[in-house]
Amino acid sequence: MSADTNYKIPSHTRIGHVHLKVADLQRSLDFYCGLLGFELTSRYGTEAAFISAGGYHHHIGLNIWFSKNAPPAQNNSVGLFHTAILYPTRKDLAIILDRLRAHDYPLTGAADHGVSEALYLDDPDKNGVELYWDKPIVLWPKNEDGSLEMFTKPLNLEGLISEIQND
Repeated sequence: MSADTNYKIPSHTRIGHVHLKVADLQRSLDFYCGLLGFELTSRYGTEAAFISAGGYHHHIGLNIWFSKNAPPAQNNSVGLFHTAILYPTRKDLAIILDRLRAHDYPLTGAADHGVSEALYLDDPDKNGVELYWDKPIVLWPKNEDGSLEMFTKPLNLEGLISEIQND
């Protein structure tokens, strides 16, 4: 296979969906739909379901085809690190943080990456989930050479939650 080093993926390309192997389909639907608020768009028998935000055919597929009642994947093995779910605004991220707190759902982390702010948690199968919003591009930190200066600093959760306390 010859690699054309000048090829670049089209700039408007997007990752359309992720499909996760889960141990218990209903438990996963309770998390993704019941807690995070995704909408169930269709089922594939009793073994798979497709969920979305805003009426898209699906952003996340869930199935038990090879994983019914299986234990979570080991942390030190290859596989998906996390699924990142992009929220449109900082206020939307604050709302889901408030919802997670109201349901006593634990975070595994929270970070300011300079370009974004993120909440980290695990789904019921210990698949990593990142809930985040992108800061406006004009606020993204840059190095002297113009490249992005991304970092991981603690996220001020009370500052984030204040986005909805001022309503």
